[in-house]
Amino acid sequence: MSTSNHNPDLARDISRRRTFAIISHPDAGKTTLTEKLLMYGGAIQEAGAVKARRAARHATSDWLEIEKQRGISVSSSVMQFEYNGYTINLLDTPGHQDFSEDTYRVLTAVDAAVMVIDAAKGVEAQTIKLLEVCRLRDTPIITFVNKFDREVRGPLEILEEIEDTLKIDCAPVSWPIGMGKSFRGVFDLLSDRLLRFRAGEERQSTDTEVMEGLDNPRMDELFPDEAEILREEVNLIRGASSPFDAELFLAGMQTPVFFGSGINNFGVQEVLRALIEWAPEPQPREAVERSVEPTENPLTGFVFKIQANMDPKHRDRIAFFRICSGRYTPGVKLSHLRLGREMRISNAQTFLANSRKASDESVAGDIIGIHNHGQLQIGDTLTEGEDLNFRGIPYFAPELFVSARPADPLKSKQLQKGLKELGEEGAVQVFSNELGRKLLGAVGRLQFEIVAHRLKGEYNVDAAYDPVDIYTARWLSFPDKETRAKFRQRESASLAEDVDGNPVYLAPSRYKLQITQERFPEVGFHATREHGEVVTQG
Repeated sequence: MSTSNHNPDLARDISRRRTFAIISHPDAGKTTLTEKLLMYGGAIQEAGAVKARRAARHATSDWLEIEKQRGISVSSSVMQFEYNGYTINLLDTPGHQDFSEDTYRVLTAVDAAVMVIDAAKGVEAQTIKLLEVCRLRDTPIITFVNKFDREVRGPLEILEEIEDTLKIDCAPVSWPIGMGKSFRGVFDLLSDRLLRFRAGEERQSTDTEVMEGLDNPRMDELFPDEAEILREEVNLIRGASSPFDAELFLAGMQTPVFFGSGINNFGVQEVLRALIEWAPEPQPREAVERSVEPTENPLTGFVFKIQANMDPKHRDRIAFFRICSGRYTPGVKLSHLRLGREMRISNAQTFLANSRKASDESVAGDIIGIHNHGQLQIGDTLTEGEDLNFRGIPYFAPELFVSARPADPLKSKQLQKGLKELGEEGAVQVFSNELGRKLLGAVGRLQFEIVAHRLKGEYNVDAAYDPVDIYTARWLSFPDKETRAKFRQRESASLAEDVDGNPVYLAPSRYKLQITQERFPEVGFHATREHGEVVTQG
């Protein structure tokens, strides 16, 4: 399709969109930073700080009941707010490694990421994994080194660790003055001024003091012990580190680094400004058929997440849809490519965590919610007629398995429905074997706990979970029907189907997997697949 089919009003609106995810290891302060960004954007008046959870005030982005109980994020949430004339789409992701699949999918729907590092702990295992996923797509990354209001590691040491461990060039944009009780603020290396903050502010500060120039005598007057150290460190870092380079940042090769304290509002506004000034507007998206420009008039996009029971009173299911091109208006008719039929989308919604409002108009870069009655799956592409398939949303072979059965046999229908919906949403992988037994597969054990909790709370089903002897799962592809029939005859005890009806081999051991692969060299055994991808042929 010709990309000359653009209009200037659409291009203007898209240029004012920023869509990004916040990623980190658990407890690095990601949810707190999310709250503060929302506060600066005027979306909330006061941050539901983690410390205040006991007083029954929870983070806006943590809306599942179990998140409130445990104080962790287990589900990605989407928040849209306005800031300085820009529309910001912020996606908060679970930091816990047991929910990494949800995070990986979210990263396919954003144009940039903010990586939060705990200044005391430095680079942690989950951060490494998440950065690797960003690398696959060359996602630009802004780094926020958090918790400088505590006794932490020195900033030079942290920068060195980020560069060595994550293999990304760091360009410090701000520099901390002091730490812990003597943390005084940050020095902006680009504008050559120090921003002094007051500690312990949950609300947005309106009286930030700004000191121009590194040699400003006011610094010596206010904090004589730290001022000279700051000058030495700034001169050293200016001589030794790379200056910020917008092109390298946009190519995913350099990360601008900010230092601060999310809980005290140190450095948060600077991150928000950087997202507006430096992060890319919505970018072209690769479909199997071609690259799609965001400013093309026809509406296109893909489903990257499904959430059941966002409103428990109505038992609803919402499909989170990233718009890749064009403009959504209520009543638009879209082609559902996988099902080969037309859908009218008349009441899409935008989000602030679990608060929703009807979307009158959304453009490329925005995330909208579509009411889903079972017709949409993760990875589905919707377009205004063109045959396109956006790719890249992964399913990973689970490493942990249990079988599920209802504690009350009369509730087997509710269990089937609950597992089907939670499987479609990606909360857990659900397989049905040849005997009709339901097997749950997960990347981490906490996923099983969440599923049990949600089955009980949302579907009123108590289930028993029995361990099963499965080593791993592999999706199968066959060259022809004869091979498929032969394989089924020989390996029926280890065969199952996933929620999309794809054949899966559930290997009881590493040895058995190896033997079966050798016995059927023409069969494909896949450790990953993409959502919506038809694995099997023949």
